[in-house]
Amino acid sequence: MSASAPTIAPKASSADIPWNPKVRQHKQPVDWVVDILIAAILIAVVFITIYPLWFIVIASFSNAGLVSQGEVTLLPKGINFSGYMKVMQEPRIWIGYRNTILYSVVGTLVNMIVTLPVGFAMSRAEFKPRRIILFLFTFTMFFSGGLIPGYLLFKDLGILNTMWVFILPGAVSVYNVIIVRSFFESSIPEELHDAAQIDGLGYFRYFMKIVLPLSSAIIGVIALYYFVGHWNDYFTGLIYIRDQNKQPLQVILQNILLANQITTSGGGSSNGQSMIERQQLADSIKYGIIIVSTLPLLVIYPFLQKYFTKGVMIGAVKG
Repeated sequence: MSASAPTIAPKASSADIPWNPKVRQHKQPVDWVVDILIAAILIAVVFITIYPLWFIVIASFSNAGLVSQGEVTLLPKGINFSGYMKVMQEPRIWIGYRNTILYSVVGTLVNMIVTLPVGFAMSRAEFKPRRIILFLFTFTMFFSGGLIPGYLLFKDLGILNTMWVFILPGAVSVYNVIIVRSFFESSIPEELHDAAQIDGLGYFRYFMKIVLPLSSAIIGVIALYYFVGHWNDYFTGLIYIRDQNKQPLQVILQNILLANQITTSGGGSSNGQSMIERQQLADSIKYGIIIVSTLPLLVIYPFLQKYFTKGVMIGAVKG
């Protein structure tokens, strides 16, 4: 009996070899060129984004004369806090901080109390009128009564010159409702609602006990949107508030800046050197005002950064 011929295994192709992420692929020269270009573009974008803020920071406590001469670029020169001292000496600053913090915190709470339930209702397929209601909501994003009708309406409602003019008219943002609705539709499995119904939970308890605990990301980013909007609200205080003790921080800072510019341009000095010093002080105050108005947001943002990134993607893809 003759011996059987040995079988030859077929040669494995590259497609049959499992991909191992730990094994580095050999890069071609063109790959290195592309990587370098991408890194250079990213560095340039980061520098263009960060440098204006960095310049304002260093200019706010640098010598105003050196700043005006263009000698302050990357590092502060001639450390001087006269701008900050002038701003902080204004008692209106602390009134503005108190008012803005109150308006921002209370306004954000009201916004969240309204926006989250509305977004949840709009996400439920069994809620038949949701398309009509969402259309009416969206209509208000593009058309409004205007400034004069709005002023007359707020006057009839009795909210002029009160804190509620900052809160009630903007209690809900249609854009944020759409983001919340998209999150609930895409990230909350419908099987959870079926299980909740089996356990005897109604919509309200399902929303409070299941949906909200699973929505920390969207809650964080929407709260940040609302808080930043209230903090930067300048137009409402300018138009609807006459009591100086109820003005928000942004309006008070603008008044301080204008007052110093008028003092500088109004003269009252006997020589040109005094005028130059006044102008330099006004410039220092300008940079200090920018830092004073944005510092709280810069402190809050790092704690919500991961939620902010996820929320932006939700709005971009699903909105």
